[in-house]
Amino acid sequence: MTEKEKVQSVLEQIRPALQADGGDIELVNVKNGVVSVRLTGHCAG
Repeated sequence: MTEKEKVQSVLEQIRPALQADGGDIELVNVKNGVVSVRLTGHCAG
């Protein structure tokens, strides 16, 4: 499993909690151990 696949796997685990609050998370890049994500949507509280 590549580093990017590992990160995506973790994001899939936390995604339901973000979506429950009206948000989401998108993996942008993984480079040299640095993970870039994009947070979208909004939280309800």
